[in-house]
Amino acid sequence: MVASFQLQCDIIKIGNLIRNKERFVKRRERLLGPNLSTLKAIEILTGCYILVQGNTVAAMGSFKGLKQVRRVVEDCIKNVLHPVYHIKILLMKRELAKNPALANENWDRFLPKFKKKNVQQKKVKTKEKKPYTPFPPPQPPSQMDLQLESGEYFLSEKKKSERKWREKMEKQAEKIAEKKKKREAAFVPPKENNATNEVGSSNANENSEVAAMAKSLKRKAKEFRNNQADGDVRAESYIANADQARAKKKKLSSKSD
Repeated sequence: MVASFQLQCDIIKIGNLIRNKERFVKRRERLLGPNLSTLKAIEILTGCYILVQGNTVAAMGSFKGLKQVRRVVEDCIKNVLHPVYHIKILLMKRELAKNPALANENWDRFLPKFKKKNVQQKKVKTKEKKPYTPFPPPQPPSQMDLQLESGEYFLSEKKKSERKWREKMEKQAEKIAEKKKKREAAFVPPKENNATNEVGSSNANENSEVAAMAKSLKRKAKEFRNNQADGDVRAESYIANADQARAKKKKLSSKSD
């Protein structure tokens, strides 16, 4: 049948390309696609009949199509490139082949270049191996040993209860002090910004200067009024004193006569 239709057949072994069985099954399903959609797209674009069975992929078609199928299958199983990207490249090649002007040119500049992105996987934490020692680890001290070390073992029940009660009260006092600090922190006023302080100080300086100027003007006006009043009184008194002095002189001269 193959000889009569002048077709070639190729059997691609995919079982020995990857060792992990779970990965192999996932990548084989990736080649098939949902409802065999990926496989059908590859068949249409390459013009080959493809059958995936077990650890092999059988393909039948033209030599050029078989070459493309082998490349797609091996890249998929080796995790080099996803079959969907190969389908995109094959579609673009089909469109470029329709243009006779590009028949003798290199198509690499038209084809997309896909970069593989490495997904960060969780690092497995490995426990550091401790150096081997033939001796067992030291036994942890018991509660009785700890009481003997602290001297609590020799205390009476009354003193033990008093000691426990004292420790309890100390812990309680520490907790009360912490809660009090938290409550007082809510009433602490926030720090003012430097800009607001500078503005407030400049406004205060301006107000003080204006007040000083007003006071000096009031003082000068008061002094001016006082000077005017003093000048009027002095002139009148001066005139009055001059008249009185003349009258006295006339009296003295008449008495002497």
